Amino acid sequence: VAALSSTQAQALNTAQIAAIETTDISVLSSGALRALGTDQITVLTTDQIQALTSTQVASLSTTQIDGLNTKQVAALETTDLRALSSTAVRALDTAQIDALGTDQVAALTSSQVASLTSDQFAGLSTSDIQALTSAQVAALSSSQIQGLNTNQVAALETTDLRALSSTALRALDTAQIDALNTDQLSSLSSAQVASLLSTQLAGLSTGDIQALTSAQVAALSSTQAQALNTAQIAAIETTDISVLSSGALRALGTDQIT
Repeated sequence: VAALSSTQAQALNTAQIAAIETTDISVLSSGALRALGTDQITVLTTDQIQALTSTQVASLSTTQIDGLNTKQVAALETTDLRALSSTAVRALDTAQIDALGTDQVAALTSSQVASLTSDQFAGLSTSDIQALTSAQVAALSSSQIQGLNTNQVAALETTDLRALSSTALRALDTAQIDALNTDQLSSLSSAQVASLLSTQLAGLSTGDIQALTSAQVAALSSTQAQALNTAQIAAIETTDISVLSSGALRALGTDQIT
């Protein structure tokens, strides 16, 4: 099998491809494997897929990757999945992305995660989102963040949320901000809170405001404080109001003070 040329491999019918032993498929040259058509790729069993080496998987073309069925995608070993180029990862459709297990999602490199399209992100389940590592979340772009639905935003682990850059955090719209629970909000760093837009702060409920820590309240700028509505101002805990900066306090309007 190792001696088969690209032309010979390409000439095999689907029944012959499916008949190759797992011990033999692993020695098929990358050139021969890359020569296989999508009709040949789709008949590979999950055992054959798992028998492929990382080098072989890395050699697959985007057309071949796109031709994998969901069971084959789910059978890819984590080390093999990491071997895929960012271009190959982008070739996965939403059904294939949805077929990935949480261990596979967590195994993706930061570069691979950063290469995912908004449509691919939409294919991730809340369990997949929870499986993301802090390094993966830190690699997310503003457009990827904007593509998350509210359920996905609510599924972000607190440690992962803290990994978001201020730029990525500012990309969240008011509906996404509203989807954050109090544990998530209170986990944000002071720098992250200070980076929030006035429109984002307006999306916080009174319960969210009460969940803010003293360090977070102390980080509020004059512009941010001025953007809070009267209900939000009234919701600030007494221990937190005492750490509001003089500039932020001075920025409050008479309707907020009263």
